[in-house]
Amino acid sequence: MARPGIDFPGVGSGLAVLKDGKLLLCKRMKPPEAGHWSIVGGKVDHMEPAADAAHREAEEESGLVIHSSRFLCVSEQCIEADGQHWISMIYVTDDFSGDAQLLEPDKLSAVCWFPLDDLPQPLSLFARDAVRALEELAISSP
Repeated sequence: MARPGIDFPGVGSGLAVLKDGKLLLCKRMKPPEAGHWSIVGGKVDHMEPAADAAHREAEEESGLVIHSSRFLCVSEQCIEADGQHWISMIYVTDDFSGDAQLLEPDKLSAVCWFPLDDLPQPLSLFARDAVRALEELAISSP
């Protein structure tokens, strides 16, 4: 069976969740980029809109209830170390309820809030693209 991201480019979706100047990050335990801190997100299912996938993945991984989001950027990554190729739509939100918690301990080792000016390392390539887009958004806002 063909596997997205490995046998052909996978389509993913991520969500930059913001609260009081902090970004929600999770520490990945599995490829791609195991051991890296990343935004919540994952694979887009067949016939699932990417924004819906971002909300679903955020809720599954963190327990937050996502009310709305807006498009932030596209991130395409060819991760040679893991032999994976992903194209991800990334969204941003500060419109959610609940408290973040670790709900997928088989996939993630931690879910934590970090100040945007003091992010942990190593950051995943997807998280780096999201942070760069957030910085550009802040620069262009009046």
